[in-house]
Amino acid sequence: MQMAIDDIIGNFELLDDWEDRYRYLIELGRTLEPLAKDAYSEANKVRGCASQVWLDTKVAQDDKGQKLLIFHGDSDAHIVRGLVALVLALYSGRAASTILETDAAPLFAELGLAQHLTPQRANGLRAMVERIKSEARAAV
Repeated sequence: MQMAIDDIIGNFELLDDWEDRYRYLIELGRTLEPLAKDAYSEANKVRGCASQVWLDTKVAQDDKGQKLLIFHGDSDAHIVRGLVALVLALYSGRAASTILETDAAPLFAELGLAQHLTPQRANGLRAMVERIKSEARAAV
C-alpha cells in the first residue's frame, strides 16, 4: 500500500542521520506494489536514470469527470525504488491538473535530497518527475 506523502515527510523529519534516511528510502521502496510483467517495457522505461526505472500509468476519472493519473513504478536499485515510492506518494491518484501544478523541487529540498543524492540519482529523480508531468499533459 502506498504511503501518504505527509507521513513520509513526517518520518523523514524524525531521522537526523543520512544513513538512517537512506535506510528509510530503501524501506519505502519495499512498499511498492509489484509491477505486472508486461509493465517492464521499453515504453514504460524512464529515460535519464542511471538505474533502470519503469513507470506504468493508468488514467481514471473521478465522480466529477476529472482525469486522475495512477502510477505504479519499480527500479532495479534499492534507493531508487525508494525515490520512486516518494514520487508516487506525491503524484499518484491525483488529477492531471494538480500534477501539473505540483512542483516537487521544494519538497526534495526540504527533505535534503538535493544535497545528499549523487548527481546521477538527482537527474533520475528529475527525469521521473518530468515523465509524470508529461503523462499529465497528455491526459489534459
